[in-house]
Amino acid sequence: MDTDAVENLFFAALKEKTVENNTQAVDLFNKILTIDPSNDASLYELANIKKKQNKYTEAQPLLERAVTVKPDNEWYWAALADVYEKSNDLPKLENVFNQLIRLNPDRVDYYYDKANAFTLLSKYDEALKVYDQIEQITGINDDLILSRQKIFLKQGKVDKAAAGLEQMITANPTQIKYYRLLAEIYNSNNAADKAFKVLDKAKSVDPNDPLIHLALADIYREKKNNDASFKELQAAFALPDLSIDQKVRIVVGYFPKFAEPAARAGALASALQLCEIIISIHPTESKAYALYGDVLVQSEKYNEAKAAYEKSIALNGQIYETREQLVRIELSNNDMDGVIRDGELALSFFPNQGWMNYYVGAAWLQKKDYKKALSYLKNTTALEFQNKDLLSLSYSQLGDCYHAMQDIKNSDNAYDRALSYNPDNKYTLNNYAYYLSLRGEQLDKSAQMAKHANELEANNAAFEDTYAWILFKQKKYKEAKEWMEKALAHSKNKSATQTEHYGDILFYLAEPDAALQNWKKAKEYGGNSPALDRKINEKKYIE
Repeated sequence: MDTDAVENLFFAALKEKTVENNTQAVDLFNKILTIDPSNDASLYELANIKKKQNKYTEAQPLLERAVTVKPDNEWYWAALADVYEKSNDLPKLENVFNQLIRLNPDRVDYYYDKANAFTLLSKYDEALKVYDQIEQITGINDDLILSRQKIFLKQGKVDKAAAGLEQMITANPTQIKYYRLLAEIYNSNNAADKAFKVLDKAKSVDPNDPLIHLALADIYREKKNNDASFKELQAAFALPDLSIDQKVRIVVGYFPKFAEPAARAGALASALQLCEIIISIHPTESKAYALYGDVLVQSEKYNEAKAAYEKSIALNGQIYETREQLVRIELSNNDMDGVIRDGELALSFFPNQGWMNYYVGAAWLQKKDYKKALSYLKNTTALEFQNKDLLSLSYSQLGDCYHAMQDIKNSDNAYDRALSYNPDNKYTLNNYAYYLSLRGEQLDKSAQMAKHANELEANNAAFEDTYAWILFKQKKYKEAKEWMEKALAHSKNKSATQTEHYGDILFYLAEPDAALQNWKKAKEYGGNSPALDRKINEKKYIE
């Protein structure tokens, strides 16, 4: 064998491996093995390359040959253990860990790995024997107790699993973590009474441990003692050691109950009380006020929620969701100035938020500043590609903007786009249908849209009025009368427009006196259409 050639090839292979030219490195290591099949270093290096490529079945025989050549090399055995684990060849692990322990008897990790392998093979007694060996080396410790516990619990030996912890509690009576672990064992194995006794004792040892209070709250809840459970929950929330994030998660757990009629009132009351505790303990945490705002919204206490969101934003203005919640409340309160002020401020931090652009655009539309409304609404349609509801709403608002600006072509196009994203957008259906009818255009399409709007929402006086008016324009006077009477019956206010339209319909049904009477009522209700006075004076319908 040419020793110099092998050495040169080996260093060349290592160089290629270092620069991650694995293909060339593999070729060189294979050449070495052709010359010297028992070259253990090349077997090991080649196996490592295979492992990185997740080719464990190819790495395994290489390492098995390497440990045969050099049975006292710890690295080879460790690499072989990794391959067996990755390829799930668990029965072979026992011998590997025996060899590793032989080579390094003071390394505790090898014992734990061996015990774990036995556990995976369901050889629980063998695993426990290994843990006994570990105890001889390290003495008793938390890791050892927990490891044994897992075995005992798999064997159904709850008493033995508990015994180790009871031993630790006796030796360390002020260490609350042992009480928690013992209670968890009892509670997980249908021994809630034993768990309660352990936790109650722990509470007397350290009343300021929030996790003990939470565990007691769980047990009381299981026992249907909701008052005691909530008191423990309050005690836990009053302790600063319980993180605000955990407190938030617990309160959020109440949210599904808000949708249950039987549980809603109690869940809201409890959530509000917990939020108030959170704020008192964490007064500088913005998320405390944001959560409080969310619960207040669920309680329909919108003004208080608005104040909570404003406080949250003052503490941390970098949370978009809180800003959106604030603007939503202002929009629902018809506070368009607030929407514009807080919405535009939010967009200075988060300019690419589609909903916020929509809210601000809708507010400017309400303020009749159509150019500004168009700007924000166009931003929304440029930013949003997937949310069809938002796109439908935005194009509908654009249609209203263009209509107000008397840009009929763009208005119709926007309404068509709105309906393409949501054919059931009832307000778009109604408005678009009405505007087409006023122009006397596409009356069949207009009637179809108005009819569909009424199908989507029955007893809406405005929708019924629109449909009646379109039927009138189609000279379907009897049907128009039926729908207008529905509109008048469902109208919450005395509508001058609806009453005037009713008079128009009656005129064409040959009821001129009734028509005149309704035109006069429309005048009393504040009607001021250009033709109304002429209708009254001339006692006939005027376009």
